[in-house]
Amino acid sequence: MKLYFLGTGTSQGVPMIGCDCDVCRSTDPRNTRFRTHAHVEIGGLNIQIDAAPEFRLQAIKHRIPKIDFIILTHGHADHILGMDDMRVYCEKKGGEAITIYTNEEGEKRMRSIFHYAIRDRAEIYGYAAFKLVRMPKRLELPECVIHSVFQDHGRFETLGLVFEERDTGKRLAYYTDCHSVSEKAEQLAKGADVAVLDGLRQKMHASHMSIEQACDAAKRIGAKQSFLIHMTHHVDHEKVDSTLPDGVRLSYDNLIVEV
Repeated sequence: MKLYFLGTGTSQGVPMIGCDCDVCRSTDPRNTRFRTHAHVEIGGLNIQIDAAPEFRLQAIKHRIPKIDFIILTHGHADHILGMDDMRVYCEKKGGEAITIYTNEEGEKRMRSIFHYAIRDRAEIYGYAAFKLVRMPKRLELPECVIHSVFQDHGRFETLGLVFEERDTGKRLAYYTDCHSVSEKAEQLAKGADVAVLDGLRQKMHASHMSIEQACDAAKRIGAKQSFLIHMTHHVDHEKVDSTLPDGVRLSYDNLIVEV
């Protein structure tokens, strides 16, 4: 199983428009953050987690050959506005719709923004087409099992995910955009090989975990290695990463992790 960090920043990205802070002016490439989204290769499957506005750029950079299906964790703009760039992957399927697994909130946002693409086949060859399916608690596939759990994200819930590869038994937890890791989510991810956790900044936030909260969640989950995502421009990679406990690191755009 391989995880591609296509973007690790917040809804505004880093550098932020009009900002002159040290991080936004940094020459460290790890301080340049596209909006948070990821790609998982597992047993021959190519699974896209969310689609940030920069998805097209990252799909080209990483030469993503196909998208078997998408999991939309929630419908916020920074996680959904790259969906129209899936049209080339629909072409590769002969115009057949790409399945998007999501929750009720994600489905509503997809129908609102991409109403023209919610169909079994593309209306015109070269257009995008999506089939919306509610994400089950346990998605059984020949290559893997994907577990899902609801997470608190302030005014609504997002999807947390745990991927389990059948051939190797390797497990990857992916918990973005959450205010906390619930006991249920913790147990689901317990002892994972890799855990990816929302860690917005040092200061507390109403709908995201702080870096301290994310480190505490990482300790409770006990993954072999944990990575933090969804960082703001308040987080200087080199300075903050050096303060994190053993087994916890900041992620960065274009990091590829073999699970």
